[in-house]
Amino acid sequence: MTSSLHPGPRTPPRAGEPRRCLAVGLDCYLCVLTAGLLARPYVDTASLPEAAALLAGPMLVLSFVNQVVLTAFLGAGAGKLIMGIRVVSLPDARRPGPGLLVRRWLYGLAWLPLRPWHGLRAGHRTGRRPEETGPVRVRTCEQGVSYADPLGLRQVRRGDLVAYRRAARPGA
Repeated sequence: MTSSLHPGPRTPPRAGEPRRCLAVGLDCYLCVLTAGLLARPYVDTASLPEAAALLAGPMLVLSFVNQVVLTAFLGAGAGKLIMGIRVVSLPDARRPGPGLLVRRWLYGLAWLPLRPWHGLRAGHRTGRRPEETGPVRVRTCEQGVSYADPLGLRQVRRGDLVAYRRAARPGA
């Protein structure tokens, strides 16, 4: 039995962790940079809470446009496009619909700020004492932990997606 979180062998493989992390970093950088440029003329005269609101508003709007609108039309947001990644729904590797993308965006807004805290807690749950040295082993999405995409979406390399679609074509 194949579920949407554990796709069958005929789906394109997940893009590598470094590529996905770089894509997220690019998305964040481009969002903050653009929001900062938009808010810059108004920040000088604003108090600290007003300046924070002037940055937060455009950042949320730009994040929505990048993660939902661009992904709905182009198959990926700006950072993912630059890194050669596409977002697909499983198990059929098609472009996800807007409703699914909105839920994914909201999930990302809630989960990403908590991810470092969960990583620290993972080290605590292993029973290590603080004075012990060595790297803390953190499981990855491939091992089925809670930060795998819960909505049945996958980030795949563009080349793998093209090869998958060619192979899955009825006439091929």
